Amino acid sequence: MIQDYILHTPVASFIFAITVASSIYAFSNPAILDRMTLHPYSIQRDKSKSYTVFTSGLVHADWGHLLFNMITFYFFGFSLEKYFVAANGEIGHLYFALLYIVSLVLSDIPTIVQQKNNPGYSSLGASGAISAVLFGFILFEPKAMLGIFLIIPMPAYLFAVLYIGYCVWASKNSNDRINHDAHLFGALAGLLITILIHPWIIRHFIDQF
Repeated sequence: MIQDYILHTPVASFIFAITVASSIYAFSNPAILDRMTLHPYSIQRDKSKSYTVFTSGLVHADWGHLLFNMITFYFFGFSLEKYFVAANGEIGHLYFALLYIVSLVLSDIPTIVQQKNNPGYSSLGASGAISAVLFGFILFEPKAMLGIFLIIPMPAYLFAVLYIGYCVWASKNSNDRINHDAHLFGALAGLLITILIHPWIIRHFIDQF
């Protein structure tokens, strides 16, 4: 079973494994967690801290944060890598890796710009990249039924509309300390990158209706 994942979805398998391992390790090592967390104020004053754009996607705040992201990635990341390979051959693995990494960076840029003068702000988690994976999947399977909160059935295209709408609203109005901008820009990055790699996906998406 594990061998099948490694053979057919090596990139998703690696991302899943290193994210879980890094997060669990950081849970019991606060100094490591702090060094891996995105801190825009520090990046603005010391460009050598820019590596945290990547490392912040490997650690999570707590078990709930990690489990939610990894469950989402498990259901959609592995499938999306298979779709990329089916559409592009073996180079699809590389395309999937690029989507994940580039989306992780793009999802954090607005936050870095907005919070660069706020010494009290920090951010961590893979939510931006995972939003990209989810929205890439939705382009391939717009009518797939998603179980929102694991219980509420909803077609993927409708979820996408509600998700974008909520992220826009929450980024302006919510005080829950969740980085909604990362979710929003990660989702948009996932759509854009998937379309750039597969220009025909727009017609495929429309033809599903």
